[in-house]
Amino acid sequence: MRDVDMTDWELLDTAQIPGNGGELQLYQRNAEFSISILGGGVLMNTRAHGSEDALAEIACKKIANRPGARVLIGGLGMGFTLAAALQHLGADAEVVVAELVPAVIAWNRGPLGAHAGNPLQDPRTMVREGDVAKLLRAERQAYDAILLDVDNGPEGFTRKKNDWLYTIDGLTEAYRALRPTGMLAVWSAGPDRNFTERLRKVGFKVRQSRVREHENEGDLHMIWLAERDP
Repeated sequence: MRDVDMTDWELLDTAQIPGNGGELQLYQRNAEFSISILGGGVLMNTRAHGSEDALAEIACKKIANRPGARVLIGGLGMGFTLAAALQHLGADAEVVVAELVPAVIAWNRGPLGAHAGNPLQDPRTMVREGDVAKLLRAERQAYDAILLDVDNGPEGFTRKKNDWLYTIDGLTEAYRALRPTGMLAVWSAGPDRNFTERLRKVGFKVRQSRVREHENEGDLHMIWLAERDP
């Protein structure tokens, strides 16, 4: 989350975030796009997505050789995590993307699509409009990997209900939704020692990686990779 001067950007569209009344804003400047939250700064940008790519790469490389690998992504964003997951998975894989804000799906089918390589057009992609938390509660041993890029990570910013995902209860549901030796990968804007301990308490084996926002430049973001027991 960064404060950026948007005076030379064109506002293309706005969208309400269900459940809290916040507003997302889609901006364009030449060939570059940004998604901001009203009064809160820039959430994501088409130029800087290295850590989103890494989120998918780190997890999907671990499960790429599993027949019919099934992956759940919480949060579509600008489609870069989805695109990276598809890149590292086989032809028989399925990637389910849960996105709460309908307009974000529309933006990815429209002006944002080409920047990530139009991953929503891939036949392995299934889009579910709604809260990823509902899928986690409903599924048992359904996924080889779950990738969470929701809000700002464990320290939620845009929607307080997102905080549940990172509680003991939320992580327990993620654990149950994974197949044996399944991988949970979580993106965050920064480190959180308490979150690491919660993952371990649920039963995950945990390691952490620090990755740059854009190639070898920009802010350092955190990715947790947590493995379910066999």
